[in-house]
Amino acid sequence: MAEPAVRVSGVVKRYGDLTAVNNLDLTVPSGMFLGLLGPNGAGKSTTMRLITGQTRADSGTVDVFRHRLPEDSRRVRAITAVVPQHDDLDSELTVRQNLEVFVRLTGLPRARYRQAVDEALEAVRLTDRAGTRVDRLSGGMRRRLLLARGMVSSPRLLLLDEPTIGLDPQIRQKLWDVIGELRATGTTVVMSTHYIEEAERLADEVAVMFAGRLIARGTPAHLLRLHVGAQAAEYRGDGQRHNQVIEAAGRAGLPSRRTGLSVSVLRAESMPPQMRDELGPSDVLRPTTLEDVFVTLTGELFG
Repeated sequence: MAEPAVRVSGVVKRYGDLTAVNNLDLTVPSGMFLGLLGPNGAGKSTTMRLITGQTRADSGTVDVFRHRLPEDSRRVRAITAVVPQHDDLDSELTVRQNLEVFVRLTGLPRARYRQAVDEALEAVRLTDRAGTRVDRLSGGMRRRLLLARGMVSSPRLLLLDEPTIGLDPQIRQKLWDVIGELRATGTTVVMSTHYIEEAERLADEVAVMFAGRLIARGTPAHLLRLHVGAQAAEYRGDGQRHNQVIEAAGRAGLPSRRTGLSVSVLRAESMPPQMRDELGPSDVLRPTTLEDVFVTLTGELFG
């Protein structure tokens, strides 16, 4: 395993009676793109704040490239960048001016400022918008500018906190293309997201959090194989048929979950012949997805 970029060991963080992070152990090797998944309240945002030093653990340790937080927070800030969930750009400045202000706060030498800004603009495909005021940009362009701001200092660790939240699917797809190119730079990336497809597409490994704990970790392919198998059978119909399918899956020892107007039986490659024979013309066999894993692990499980 490569040198750890991040090592969280036995960390507990409480807010009053709420335990947001509960004895968390999380190691991110240098150069990895880790997707952090979990429902609301799982502890993802608190974990991100712990790694940046914005929040202090009640117990346990947090290290970033061997620098202990919060004691070495100044050194950590010099090698870390954050793309926040909420837009905090200066709307009265142009795209380039926003980056020029920010790059002066980094540890880059003055002679590198212009080149760093130019490279960041090119990476997020905003070079032609460099002179545009931020208040005239679309939502997708503003998210790209936030990403450029995170990249401008060439950080060793980049934290993406819900980077595409609130964007239309088409715009989200374009931003995924930009984020995906980060993998080739060798930058270590930790991304928290609600979009399961986002983690499945971009991340080398996925860590699933629930109730402040890490409950699963691995590549998407490994998690599929371990928890839900290769195939799912979607049975459609009314509530009575759904219940019958759930009961049949339970008797066969197979997990199942409700998916909209259907019930999906997981590990369908292991279904007994009679269940397979009951697939009707409106039912489908499909590959399992990381969403199946997520729903299964976080407790929304039937059968």
